[in-house]
Amino acid sequence: MVDVGYGPVPTNKIIVAGQPLTQILKVETATNMYPGRLVIQGTNDDDVTVGGVFAVNSMAVGWLGYEDTIKLHRPATVDTIYLINAQVAVHNGGGFVIVGALAASQGTLKKGDALVMAADGTLAKATMQTITASGAGAITDAQEVGAGTLPAGGPIVAYAEETIADVAAITDIMVRSVI
Repeated sequence: MVDVGYGPVPTNKIIVAGQPLTQILKVETATNMYPGRLVIQGTNDDDVTVGGVFAVNSMAVGWLGYEDTIKLHRPATVDTIYLINAQVAVHNGGGFVIVGALAASQGTLKKGDALVMAADGTLAKATMQTITASGAGAITDAQEVGAGTLPAGGPIVAYAEETIADVAAITDIMVRSVI
């Protein structure tokens, strides 16, 4: 028998394979706080809120966990939102496979495609940064100088571990975390 990779997607779990590092942090804002979403630091080091489109001051600190959150604070299913002030497991450390949330209308993703953080803690397909001319004249090599160390769309946070056809709604996707 040939091993075809990870899968199927586990039922009512989000960790598929591997051993992430886990912290217990507090939900500061409950909006879109579903297991498997990317989270960022809230007001304090022990607070988290759902991540959003990349900004230098809102880097993903991990993935909102499920099965490692104590039952008192865990929602009924992985499709149920966490409540404000819940003490939740947040996974990071890279090298593990987790069920994340793919943003709608990303086109077809293939296993191995790079992903970045998108709105509501979801994932979006990473794209190549391009430089285009604006105004009169051609761009010269001397003008193709960028500044900073982070890519415009944000750092890669995961790689797809399965192929997903273009979907019109947020959908589950197994990914290999690099954060």
